[in-house]
Amino acid sequence: MMSLELSTLISSVLALGLAIPSNTCIVMGNLDIIRKKGKLSPTDVIFLAKGIVNILLQCVMSIEGMIFVFSLETFNIKQVFVFMNISIYFLIYYNFWLTFWLSAHYCTTITNLSYGFFIWVKRIVSNFRSQHLFLTALGVIIVSVPWFWVVNAESIQSSENSTEASGNRFRISLSYVVPMTFLGVILPFCLSLLCLLLTSSFLLRHVWRVKNNDSGSTRPNLQAHVTALRTIFFLLLIFTFFCGSQVIYFLPSSSLSIVFWNLQLLSSSVEAAVIFQASNKLRRIILRRFWTRSWRNTET
Repeated sequence: MMSLELSTLISSVLALGLAIPSNTCIVMGNLDIIRKKGKLSPTDVIFLAKGIVNILLQCVMSIEGMIFVFSLETFNIKQVFVFMNISIYFLIYYNFWLTFWLSAHYCTTITNLSYGFFIWVKRIVSNFRSQHLFLTALGVIIVSVPWFWVVNAESIQSSENSTEASGNRFRISLSYVVPMTFLGVILPFCLSLLCLLLTSSFLLRHVWRVKNNDSGSTRPNLQAHVTALRTIFFLLLIFTFFCGSQVIYFLPSSSLSIVFWNLQLLSSSVEAAVIFQASNKLRRIILRRFWTRSWRNTET
């Protein structure tokens, strides 16, 4: 087996082994909150959705890596190629929009702006329901499903005199790529970045006012706000890295594209770590479960 194929296989299995347990803990932790309290906060709903999406995305990407290693010719089948890409792009775009919803929730909760557009957005986010995520998923499906009709296959000949095709090369219509990229990547990124900038500017202005306040009042604890701001920043950093890796993935250098694709496999695990640092409730639930299980094992 070639070293490139071996590294892809190892990365696929390793990423799967890291992402599935970590994101499963997020899902199980939120289900435990539902069992005890009967409902979830908006942030917990988004964390639950992100955990499920990351599990599915990691499974699909790892399967794609294993197909690349063991049966590369399978990607010459248009139905397989299109199905894999629809699944991956749907999950990626949906995850990007979940990042926006989380950023918007933090932004509208922390900041207190009086602009008409901001008040309208705040009203929508303050009335956040699971239906918002369902409608978002429906919109992403509408954007992703046209892959079935816009992908064209071209036969690749093994030599100039050969009449038998050695494979297929798939092309996607540029008229579909542009709106798909705008709706699935650029729009949620710009909106999330706007939320990050608004939240940062509001907190900086608030800290400056508190420092210059001569009334002697007690300074408020901003730890929760700082955690929210850090969470948005890290998720946008993962967002940027993932999109940059996707661009490099399509460059002619196959070895470089494989390296960045292997790094993409770790994005689900990294997102799980970001979610854990953002949620004290999840950390307490997971630690309590592991502590109880280890205590029972020592007694038996």
